[in-house]
Amino acid sequence: MRRKEFQIDQEEELETFLSGMSFGFLGTSDEQGHPRVTPLNFVYAKGCFYFHGSHAGGKMEAIRSQQNVCFTVADEYALIPSYFSDPQLACPATAYFKSVTAYGKAEAVEDSSEKAIIFSLFMNKLQPEGGYDPIDAADPQYQSRLKGVAVIRITPEEITAKFKFGQNLKEEARANVIDGLSERNGARDAETIEMMEKYCPYHR
Repeated sequence: MRRKEFQIDQEEELETFLSGMSFGFLGTSDEQGHPRVTPLNFVYAKGCFYFHGSHAGGKMEAIRSQQNVCFTVADEYALIPSYFSDPQLACPATAYFKSVTAYGKAEAVEDSSEKAIIFSLFMNKLQPEGGYDPIDAADPQYQSRLKGVAVIRITPEEITAKFKFGQNLKEEARANVIDGLSERNGARDAETIEMMEKYCPYHR
């Protein structure tokens, strides 16, 4: 059952999350219906997901045989031990995270100019400091390379997003979790508290 309090529907929220992530999981199936999950880098642009790779290989064969795919991006912020909100029961133990899953069709991008734009987006995300010649489909040094690599576009038919930060907790339990995170002061605990205050109605 999908919990409504964790769902995110605003495109701006999705854009912000996806622009900060570089890694996701592609779900495909072959002609026999065998599932396959492939971890890969991606960019999200104009409502579509893009990734690249060799023209050959298992994931490309799977896409050619079955265009329907799913793609998931997730980011775990913090593990929440049960004793943050309950001194006895194990049940409250959980994790706070953001996740987005898209369902849609995957198809190859054939236009070299579009490929150049997508690879420029990849470089902006993975190498923001620069240090390379701009990617231009008309540049001879890039022409053969653009042809030699496959770029796949996933056009979503449905996108679901779940941002879980204690929205289901009562005010006292939520305050206890925030106190626990503050005392623990782990690598992303302060950031997790910010997310709790953003998404939890008692802290708006």
